[in-house]
Amino acid sequence: MHMMGPEVAVFFFLAIGAIALFTFLSVATFTGTRQAEREAYYKAEMMKKIAEVGGERNPALEYLREQERLAEAKRIGGLKLGGLVNVGVGTGLMILLKGLVHGAPVYLSGTIPLLVGAALLVYAFRFAPREGT
Repeated sequence: MHMMGPEVAVFFFLAIGAIALFTFLSVATFTGTRQAEREAYYKAEMMKKIAEVGGERNPALEYLREQERLAEAKRIGGLKLGGLVNVGVGTGLMILLKGLVHGAPVYLSGTIPLLVGAALLVYAFRFAPREGT
């Protein structure tokens, strides 16, 4: 009986792992796409029904404006969170490198993510378009 070497076993392990990973990714993508299609269809049907109701104020337009406002608030919140994470990473990196490397000012490389985070925060709080502007 012929035994396989460790190189062949590693090859089979990696090959099966790659096949499993890409199979999972394709199924997950297909499922996500189908769900997005269903959500878009149901949203369109709901908008038709709201538009049919009509009235003095168009509830369909009010609904769309509210959805747009919520999406904008979510986007600004994401910018704020990203800025805070980058500031934290930059600060932590500076502290870590200051403790690990003595002599050269390598710790200053932590200013890169720190400044990226600061820029995101400044944009989110100062320059991002607001509702009603």
